[in-house]
Amino acid sequence: MSNRHQHLNQALLRIPRRAESADRNTLAATYVAAGSFAALLHSSDHQVLYGRRGTGKTHALLHLAHLLTDTGEIPVYVDLRTIGSAGGLYADSSQSAAVRGTHLLVDALEAVHDELLAVAVEQDVDDAGALLGHLDALAEAATEVKVVGAVERETTVGGSAESGGDVEVSTTPKLTGSHRRSVTAQSRLLHSGVEQHHVLFGPLTRALRGVTRALGGTRLWLLLDEWSSIPRDLQPFLADLLRRSVLPIGGITVKIAAIERRSRFARPAGTGDYLGIEVGSDAASAVNLDELLSLDHGRAKARAFFGQLFYNHVWVRLTSMIKDPPSDPESFVDETFRRGGFAELVRAAEGVPRDAINIAALAAQHAHDEPISVGDVRRAARDWFLRDKQTAIASNEPARTLLRGLVDEVVGHRRSRTFVVDQLATERFGTLEDLHDARLLHLLRRGIADPHHPGTQYDGFAVDYGCYVSLLIDDPKFHARNRGDWLDKPTGVPPESFNLARAAIDLDTLA
Repeated sequence: MSNRHQHLNQALLRIPRRAESADRNTLAATYVAAGSFAALLHSSDHQVLYGRRGTGKTHALLHLAHLLTDTGEIPVYVDLRTIGSAGGLYADSSQSAAVRGTHLLVDALEAVHDELLAVAVEQDVDDAGALLGHLDALAEAATEVKVVGAVERETTVGGSAESGGDVEVSTTPKLTGSHRRSVTAQSRLLHSGVEQHHVLFGPLTRALRGVTRALGGTRLWLLLDEWSSIPRDLQPFLADLLRRSVLPIGGITVKIAAIERRSRFARPAGTGDYLGIEVGSDAASAVNLDELLSLDHGRAKARAFFGQLFYNHVWVRLTSMIKDPPSDPESFVDETFRRGGFAELVRAAEGVPRDAINIAALAAQHAHDEPISVGDVRRAARDWFLRDKQTAIASNEPARTLLRGLVDEVVGHRRSRTFVVDQLATERFGTLEDLHDARLLHLLRRGIADPHHPGTQYDGFAVDYGCYVSLLIDDPKFHARNRGDWLDKPTGVPPESFNLARAAIDLDTLA
């Protein structure tokens, strides 16, 4: 039996940590949709998919690409981390936004062009010759893209003339032997303004419309991943290119995967106009994977989701490792984990699939040839916090200081894991959002109303499991008082006579 448990644990260790490292068939076989997300993703609406790292944005887009290919539609997947010189020129502060923005737009169009060229060469399309012709027009239009930045131009006009008089015209006139007059005029003209990109929208849009016609009515899906890898000051330029030249074309659907706080889709451009995309208007909707994956905070739906996730990943491996592998997710969980172990893993994952996979792998190492216990999960969560999550803010001293203060106050003093913060304070205090991006804090509830102060709203957060689990390991007498657990309940309603203002955390006292 110990050998069988060892193989079960080894299967957990072999799960790929990142979606792009797996082949398309594996991605299709291992994908698990949360709630109604699959239907939302497969709609023909333009969408922005928000989610922190590890929530499955890349897996979702690659899975969608697989489904579209199977149904005869054409996906064009572009990883924006890999276009042009995303880590070099785009982030080079010595270059102007005009130079960096121009390269970004051209490189993005080139990436789309290359993917469509592969479609024309490798796939059976209605009119490959016409498609190649329109792709040539697209390439030509891309060369006309540029960003025009602040312009400074100086013009100087000067000269002199001689006459027969004896006086030199100067600041202090004096007598000389001849008449000489020196006249100098200088004109300085300065133009400045917000950077704008210049696109010949007619040729570019005609080329893209021609591409869709050559596809014979087959819908083209443009899947843009890792949007937040582009510097924030350049993102509105690319968004505006999409708004003006791609989104209006009926045969194209655009899906963008981004990290919410690291994304900037629009900015004011003066005279009431804007540069970029208005999410919810130009792009029909935004889907937040963090909210979908919060599920019911460790209860039945969350256990079912993660049970299916792990089973899908290990099934293929187990068939070649052991006889009679578990036949369904419930059987796999019952055999692989001791009592309470899997529920603790779901709790430790905080709704983030990548964290769940990594913690499960570390727990499997601790368990070796035995079923995974609650203790194995807790030690693994502590190790994962120290190895990965804490290092993400190693160079961010304000974030480290705030996290230390929150753990001391919320976990140490209040004996709780959850807390609320005035929404205005969260807007002012960007460090709190840095901790949320790093998955060290988790947003449980937005816009909690205080009945005693109706004009004030709060956001409810939870300290990451790995931040406080060491207390559970090192001090067996440590017990939380369950204060703030109403945040974890599906209704999220504070108890009667609960004073939100009194219970809220004052971030200024912790920084």
